[in-house]
Amino acid sequence: MSTESKPAQRKGSSPPENCRFAIPKKGRLNQKVVEMLNGAGIEFRREPRLDVALCKNLPMTLVFLPAADIAKYVGEGNVDMGITGLDVVRESMVDVDHVMDLGFGKCKLCVQAPVVDGITEAKALAGGRIVTSFPELTKQFFKPLDEEKGVTTSVKFVSGSVEAACGLGLADAVVDLVETGTTMRAAGLEVVEDILSTEAILIANNHSTHTDLVDLLKSRIEGFITARKYVMVMYNVSASLLEKACQITPGKRSPTVTSLDDGNYKAVSSLVLKSEVSDKMDMLQELGATDILVVDITNSRM
Repeated sequence: MSTESKPAQRKGSSPPENCRFAIPKKGRLNQKVVEMLNGAGIEFRREPRLDVALCKNLPMTLVFLPAADIAKYVGEGNVDMGITGLDVVRESMVDVDHVMDLGFGKCKLCVQAPVVDGITEAKALAGGRIVTSFPELTKQFFKPLDEEKGVTTSVKFVSGSVEAACGLGLADAVVDLVETGTTMRAAGLEVVEDILSTEAILIANNHSTHTDLVDLLKSRIEGFITARKYVMVMYNVSASLLEKACQITPGKRSPTVTSLDDGNYKAVSSLVLKSEVSDKMDMLQELGATDILVVDITNSRM
């Protein structure tokens, strides 16, 4: 009696039952995302030259894609969720679930013009030539300005080196992302007007059948982000100074207070932002707290 065997899985493919998760395949965004996923306990190994990796500890397949394509893949249901910039989602004009902001990759999409032209408002550029990698967002931005002036702004798409367009005489202005402004200033450009503030976000398909894994990943990422932002500060303080000490270290919700064998003292543990920890320690010491310790957090659930 013959039995049918399951067909062998192709190398670089995803098991059909897996949740498919798209992440940027290269660049600084890729590095940040991989670091975050490792911190969130997502275990995987990406084989050389392959853009698909199976997670070892979850029924999830990572798909490495250009960041500019991820929103469309998620919106069309080719993958269940993904990480890309808010700017990409808006430019792609897809309907997806904005699950959470991730706090990195922050920058602004701006109208930029040559410094020598002295342009102070985008309205002055309406009817001119604009070069950008974000044609849809650019057209949306200039539409009301065009209607007001009765003109039509020419928007030309280029995939890279947008900042060179003005210097080459191809554009009157550009619309591009600005993070530090170094590239913009080197090209002799300045910001005329902001269009959109953006950062990396987690998105999901509205009809995904893997909402449980989307929720799990969100919880893990939130825990990792909290751990990166906070440290645990522990100290002992006189019971008479406890109220003032807790005002210095109120924690995310409230500090944890424990009685010591010496009834005159309390042990306090509290989450403190890393950026504020040195100042908080100085304030506690000045108040009279002792045995002040700072402990790094590798992960959390709040």
